[in-house]
Amino acid sequence: MAVIERQKTVSREASFVGPGLFSGETATLTFAPSGPNTGITFVREQDGKVATIPALIANVLNRPRRTCLRNGTLFVETVEHCLAALTGMGISNAVVKVAGGEVGEIPGGDGSSRGFVDAIEEAGVVEQEEALTPLIIRKPVQVTADGATLAALPGPTDRLELVYDFEAAQPVGHQTFSFRLGGDDFVSQLAPARTFVFEEEARELRARGLGKHLSPKELLVIAKDGPIENQFRFADECARHKVLDMIGDLSLVGRPIRGRIIAFRSGHRLNHMLARRLLEQEANYQREQLVHRDAAMDIRRIQRILPHRYPMLLVDRVLEIQGDEKAVGIKNVTFNDIFFQGHYPGTPIMPGVLIVEAMAQLGGLLLSQKLEHTGKLAVLLSMDKVKMRHPVVPGDQLLLEAVAVRVKSRTGHVRCKAFVEDKLACEADIKFMLVDAEPV
Repeated sequence: MAVIERQKTVSREASFVGPGLFSGETATLTFAPSGPNTGITFVREQDGKVATIPALIANVLNRPRRTCLRNGTLFVETVEHCLAALTGMGISNAVVKVAGGEVGEIPGGDGSSRGFVDAIEEAGVVEQEEALTPLIIRKPVQVTADGATLAALPGPTDRLELVYDFEAAQPVGHQTFSFRLGGDDFVSQLAPARTFVFEEEARELRARGLGKHLSPKELLVIAKDGPIENQFRFADECARHKVLDMIGDLSLVGRPIRGRIIAFRSGHRLNHMLARRLLEQEANYQREQLVHRDAAMDIRRIQRILPHRYPMLLVDRVLEIQGDEKAVGIKNVTFNDIFFQGHYPGTPIMPGVLIVEAMAQLGGLLLSQKLEHTGKLAVLLSMDKVKMRHPVVPGDQLLLEAVAVRVKSRTGHVRCKAFVEDKLACEADIKFMLVDAEPV
C-alpha cells in the first residue's frame, strides 16, 4: 500500500540576515508558516510597498547567473538556493519575507543553501493534514541550448533522481554527481555546496560592479591551480552545486517532481525551460484524462445555451467547467464535416477561422456560467493574439480550453486554446458583448 506524503510548513518564524551574493546589500529573509495548498510565496517589502510573489515559473524574470522573481516593479533576486533549501527540507508551504536593500536580493550567505537550512531547522518543520500532489514525469522531455542538455525521464514515482555531468578546465575537470531527492541526505550532501566562479569570470563580475564585497575566502573562486585562499568542501563540489541550483529552479513548477533528471553542462536558463515544458506536459496529461470522464454538458444542454445549429455548432461536448473560471470541451473532427468539401479537395484541413469559432463557442458557454443573463447571447466582439500553430485534419479530436480573464456586466474577455493531443493547434484572446436575444 502506497504511503501518503503530507504537505509541510515551518512551525514558526525564523530569519536569515546578510548581504546579497551579487549586490552586497544587506537584507533580512524570514521564513513564516503558511496554510495547506498555498505553496511558497515571497513577500517583498521596499519603501512602503509590498508585493506578493508566488514562487512559480510564470513569475521568473531573465537574469544572468541567477533566478529572479518579479511582481510589477518589485523583485526578489537570487532565490534558487533558498528554494533548494525549502525543497530539500520537504517544505511545500511557506511565506518568505524579504526586507532591505534596493534591488531585492536575498541574503547570499556563503553561496550555498546552508544558511537557509539552518534557519528552517531553527523554525522547525510541521506536517499538515493535506496530501502532496506530485508532478510525475510521464514522457521524456529534453531541452538544449549552446551545447548544454537537460532531460526529464519517467522514473520512480516516490522521489526525484538527479544526475549532473559537469565538465570544465583543470583543476575541476570532469565531474558526475547523482542525488536522490527523497532518499539521500540533502543537509549533508548538497546544502553545503557553494556557488563557484572561475578566476576570469570573477574579474569580469567585479568589472561590472558585482560581488565587490566578497573576497576569495568568502566565495569559491577557482584558479588554474585550485581555489584561491579557499578549498573545496567536496571533490565534486561544482557538480553538486549545479544539482542544488537545479532543485531550486525546478521547484518553480509549484509541486514536487517525481522521476529522473539528467543534465549536461546546463544552468538556470535550461532549468527554467524544462520547468515550463514539464508544466505543459502535465497540463496535456490532465486534459487527456478529462476525455474519459462523464460530460459536464452534453449536446442537448449545449443547444439550450448556444443558438448555433448544424453546420455551425462546433462544440460536441463540455468535459469540465470549473465554476466561472475555466471550461474544457471537445470538437470531434470528421470527414463528414461540410467544410472539408471545399477546404481543400484532396488535402482536407479544418479552416482556422472555424477553430477560432469553436473556441469562441466554448467561451460563450463559460460566460453563461458567470453572467447568468437569461435571454442574453454572447456575441463576438473582437479577437486578439490569434495564432495558428498546428493543422487540424479529419480524425483529430480538437480539445478546446477557455479561461476567463475579465467579465463585466456587458462584456467578457476569454483566453482560449485548442489542442490536438499534446500539440497546440490554435490560441486567441476573444472578447464578447452580451446582447438581448431576439424573441422566437
